[in-house]
Amino acid sequence: MNSNHYVVIMAGGIGSRFWPFSRTNFPKQFHDVLGTGKTMIQQTVDRFRNVCPRQNILIVTNKDYAGLVKEQLPDFGDDQILLEPMGRNTAPCVAYAAFKIYAKNPDANLVVCPSDHIILREDIFEEVILTALSATQNESKLLTLGMKPTRPDTGYGYIQFLEGPEVVKKVKTFTEKPQLEIARKFLESGDFVWNAGIFIWNAKAILKALEIHQSELYELFMEGLPHLNQPDEQIFINQTYPQCKNISIDNGIMEKADNVYVVLADFGWSDLGTWKSLYELSEKDPCGNVVNANAMLYDTYNTVVRVGKDKLVVVEGVENLIIAESDGVIMICHKDHEQRVKEFVADAKSSVINKKYI
Repeated sequence: MNSNHYVVIMAGGIGSRFWPFSRTNFPKQFHDVLGTGKTMIQQTVDRFRNVCPRQNILIVTNKDYAGLVKEQLPDFGDDQILLEPMGRNTAPCVAYAAFKIYAKNPDANLVVCPSDHIILREDIFEEVILTALSATQNESKLLTLGMKPTRPDTGYGYIQFLEGPEVVKKVKTFTEKPQLEIARKFLESGDFVWNAGIFIWNAKAILKALEIHQSELYELFMEGLPHLNQPDEQIFINQTYPQCKNISIDNGIMEKADNVYVVLADFGWSDLGTWKSLYELSEKDPCGNVVNANAMLYDTYNTVVRVGKDKLVVVEGVENLIIAESDGVIMICHKDHEQRVKEFVADAKSSVINKKYI
């Protein structure tokens, strides 16, 4: 196993599109969403067991989730759990981890991935990751993984690539969550893939990209390099994060750099970002329902039912609904309107009465 391989798992989000199941105090990455016996973050860590030494896996998360991470990954040391004092999107998250790893090992080769994705064919995933790491080991390439689209989904970003026989293909354009008609055209063209949000690069390459395209962020962490992997690291981070621009790694680096490449892959990927994606991945009863509850269903079709095990839910005469209950919140929503869940969350957050349910 290559000791220069490192994995950075981003675990700071709250998964608001999965509300009310995913909440501020207990986001979806800490749940066993599919009933496998392991939470999503535990599955993500295990996925890299043959990619790098376990001590080379870092978790970047919000300080409020430190206890959840330690509870679910009890063998992880404090130096493997990077605590953000506040959310600042993925570019500061990546910069923090990359500088910390570089300070320890300038020859490091990194995988950066979310903590809450589903990978159905993990053997193929491992092959793709090792192929990508081989491509970035000695070259200044910024790689991402592109998933073959199966439908014109407006919830994903799209990557257009240049055709050619190479496994590692040059990226032509990025498009963030297009309108439905544009997504259909992307699908028809055959040279667009979904952006999986999984990145591979060596430490020197991503630091150089930060220096060129996010110079303020680069300078903040470069000044703090002597504090990383030292007892005062958290003090430096707490002081530095409020100064970081709130920007994603996609917007901040990948859409600007000219050394961006994509590896096409098909390993049963889903970001499991929505109730509809959960529905598509889950086993269904003969009526097309996905049920995780003590439930009695009558003339009910193609519906998601997920409520606490201490409750009985009776459903009659409906179809294509999401019926979800968690910790004092009941949500009933048409499955085709699931994109409005973020709107529901925003409205609840703006209400003094309902704010406690976020």
